[in-house]
Order: sequence, then structure tokens, then C-alpha cells
Amino acid sequence: MQAQANQVGRVEVIVVDNGSSGETASRIAERHQARVCRLPRNVGFPAGANEGARRAVGDFIAFLNDDARAGEGWLAAAAGALEDPTVAAVGPKIVLTGRFLEVRLDDESWWTPGDHRPLGRQLVSVTLGEREMLPYLVGPGIHRLETDPSAPASSPDPSRPARWRWTSGGGRPFYVPLPAEYGVVELGLNGEVVRPSRVVDLLNSVGAYLREDGYVGDIGAESPDDEGFDSWEERFALTGGALVTTREVIEKVGAFAPRYFAYYEDADWCWRARLQGYRLLFDPTSTVRHERGATSGGVLSRPVRFLAERNRLLTLLRNGPAGLALRETWKKRRGGGDDGVAEAIPRFLPRVLGERALLSRSWVLSPSEVAERWAGVDVPPEL
Repeated sequence: MQAQANQVGRVEVIVVDNGSSGETASRIAERHQARVCRLPRNVGFPAGANEGARRAVGDFIAFLNDDARAGEGWLAAAAGALEDPTVAAVGPKIVLTGRFLEVRLDDESWWTPGDHRPLGRQLVSVTLGEREMLPYLVGPGIHRLETDPSAPASSPDPSRPARWRWTSGGGRPFYVPLPAEYGVVELGLNGEVVRPSRVVDLLNSVGAYLREDGYVGDIGAESPDDEGFDSWEERFALTGGALVTTREVIEKVGAFAPRYFAYYEDADWCWRARLQGYRLLFDPTSTVRHERGATSGGVLSRPVRFLAERNRLLTLLRNGPAGLALRETWKKRRGGGDDGVAEAIPRFLPRVLGERALLSRSWVLSPSEVAERWAGVDVPPEL
């Protein structure tokens, strides 16, 4: 979904129907008197967003995911900040929809040979009343879901569960999503009643950081919406799920890279803006609620892992310091993995190096200068 606004308050909403089944998205948009941009098939987020922006008529362009709800004042605050010609885009505070129980256990962390993770307690069941919540836990204190395909689905042997998750110990919190309508709900861990620390809102993103190895991640992800992110700040990048920019900036920086399909297209766009000397701002006064799917506890599908890892390398090769980009690409080519990216590198490398040469014509800063300023800034300590 893409919306366009101007400072006097008039807002034009354009819904990009990215090949929805039965034109469902188009019909919903028409009921709400939005303009419809109907695409015959799903061309991915970047191409869909580009098409929506192309059809907009105003000076300010805002992108909003279809599973996000913007709060009041989002567009107005961003439009004011974008009066500064050095600012390429503004991003709001993105908060996960719903509320969460915070759980802190007093287990000490321990390690086992061959596993780099700090471990605390093995959880085979986390219940809210009669509802099993194990797959839906989030936060720094919980590792991803693991399964034993050979164990019975409802294994009677507690020493051989069919699925489980390890906590990370050390008092690190994890969070249990609450149902939309909740009262007094008993929380159980492995059948034992546990009292949560508190009920909180969780952040999704307050901007994005750049790791020294070229990975880009969300600042504040799955942490409580306390008072740590309540001031305007410059960020390395912003998420495309709720981003406001201008037509002029898009004409200079360019559109999202369509062949990314999903993942890293926003990081690539922001990195290109940085190389052209622009700044990117986080706005704490505006909030967008994001209805995220419950995927953080499960194993990502191979197509998703392929897109995320391929696009990370594409972004590095297009925008990052040459030495780092080539080292990461060579590491992937030699290390392999089961996502299929290693085998695809010979097919995309010549083309992406050509793209880098074209993009470099508009650089005001060098990739090394951008990396020296931003690599490692705002990265969580555990990463």
C-alpha cells in the first residue's frame, strides 16, 4: 500500500493490488474510496511500491505495508522534517500489534560443545490458559523452535520431546503474545505456573543498523517500548514498511530495485541515498502498528532464506566497500549453505558489478566513508 500527502492535509491513498486472489485487495480499496493500482500478478514489494509511487501526483510519497496501521500525525511530522533538503526519508516508531507478557527466568547461562548459543532452560510447552504459545515466543531470551521428526507428535517421554525451544538464560527476557481480548490468564512453562514480570508493548523497528560484516537489522526489534527511543535520531537506514520521502528524492536516488522482490530493498535504497550524501531520520513522535506474522520462532523456508541472503549480497556489492563486499561474496561462495545462494553467485555477479559502476556516478561519499561512519553504530550488544 502506498499513500501520498501534502502539508496542507490532503491525502491521496493508492492501494497497490499485487495480484491478489479474486482482486480482493482492489474491492476493499474501492469500498474505502482509495485509488486502485491493480497488477496482474505478484511482482514483489519493490516493484509494486514503485508502481504506486509512479501513479501518485503529490510532492510527498509515503509507503505503508498492508499489515500496518499508521497513527495520527505520521505524514505531517515527516513532511515537516523533509523540508530540510539534506533529509532523504523519515521513518516512524514501528510497534508490534497487540501486547506481550514479559518473562524473566533466573537460570544461569551455560554452553554445550558445538553450540555457540548461551542456553538456559529447555521449554517444551508454554501455555496461556489452554492455548499453546511455544511457537510464538519472541525476544532475546528465547532461541528458535527445534523439532525431532522421529519423535511422536505428542511424545509421552519428556526426555524426548517432539519440539522445544531453549531459553538463553542469564535473566534475558522473552515475550508471550497476549490474545486480543484477555483478562486474568494463567501462564504455564512446562506445566509449572509462572508469574510474568509485566505487560508491555514491543517495538518492531526504530530504524536500521549496519553491522561491520554488512548485515542490516532493525534497531529495537522485540524490545519493550520504554523510554529508550523517544528522541529524533539519524539512522543508517529505515524500513520500507512505513517510510516517507519526496518525489524529488526518488528522482535523484532512484526507485526500489525491482528484482529484489522482497527483503533488503529498503536497505539498498537507503544505502544509495547515504552515498549521495542524504540523511535518514527516525521520528519518535509518530507510531505505526505492525501486524507481523508469527514466523520468528520457526525455520524460514528455503525461498525466503534465498531471497534474504542473495539480496544482502546484492546490496553489499552495489553499495558497500569493495573489499568487504567481495570477501562476503567469496565466503558465501566457498561456505555454501542450503539456501541456494552460493550456486547463484556466478549468475548475478557480473550484472551487479555493472550496476555498481553505474550507481557510482552519483556518489558524493565513498562506500568506505559511509561504512566508517555507520558500521557498528546502534548494533545490539549480543550481535
